[in-house]
Amino acid sequence: MDVMGVVGIVTGLAALLIGMFFKGVPFSALNNPAAFFIILVGTAGAVIIATPGNEIKKTGKLFKVLFGQQKSLSAEEVIGTLAAMAEIVRKEGILVMEKKLDELPDPFMKLGFSMALSESDVHKLGDNLYAAIDAMKLRHAANAQIFTQAGMYAPTLGVLGAVLGLIAALSHMGDTDALGHAISAAFIATLLGIFTGYVMWHPFANRLKQKSKQEVFVKELILDGVLGIVEGENPAKLKERLMVALPASERERMEAAEAERKSRSK
Repeated sequence: MDVMGVVGIVTGLAALLIGMFFKGVPFSALNNPAAFFIILVGTAGAVIIATPGNEIKKTGKLFKVLFGQQKSLSAEEVIGTLAAMAEIVRKEGILVMEKKLDELPDPFMKLGFSMALSESDVHKLGDNLYAAIDAMKLRHAANAQIFTQAGMYAPTLGVLGAVLGLIAALSHMGDTDALGHAISAAFIATLLGIFTGYVMWHPFANRLKQKSKQEVFVKELILDGVLGIVEGENPAKLKERLMVALPASERERMEAAEAERKSRSK
């Protein structure tokens, strides 16, 4: 489980509750079922209207993506695997990959080498793999859009809830105490709408986008590596070229590990 997402939600909730405490707002003010119903059910309804049914069905899985650990390889692992495959292909030829496909640790890497075995034109191979990445980007963008829309609708529904609460408050015009309490309750819907929109839904969308960027980065590394191997690029040069995409700290760590490996082998 990716605990940082949970930590973020708890931190946002703590900020709200502690702020209420310092402002002297009683926590009992949140005991407003009507406000919760308007915001949560209203937001869900708006998103369902705006989103195709086949996308809505994925929502449950998206929460697993949000708070689960990604199983994809790290960039360092990808580069190490590709460098090893480059050494093998250089010695035995590209056809050896037919026997090695089941040993590859990443589905996209398997796809790349599988396509390389049947497609001799490097440009067409690159186009096909780029098309696969572009299709994934579109799917990821559609998934993030679900939460982006929820983040747009929730604050507006909070205003709707406040208006309904004020309409109800007007029935207490003759009782000042009851009127004040009703007006206070009316704005709970606005509070919930803003909180869920900007502490949950929009951050959820951005979290999905960041995870998508990480996955795209790894897949593009794999694509570059597969094309380099098919073209017969020198394994050492291939590894060096792929490492350029890494942050300096990760490059230094990989270089140190490689130097240590070589010293042990002597």
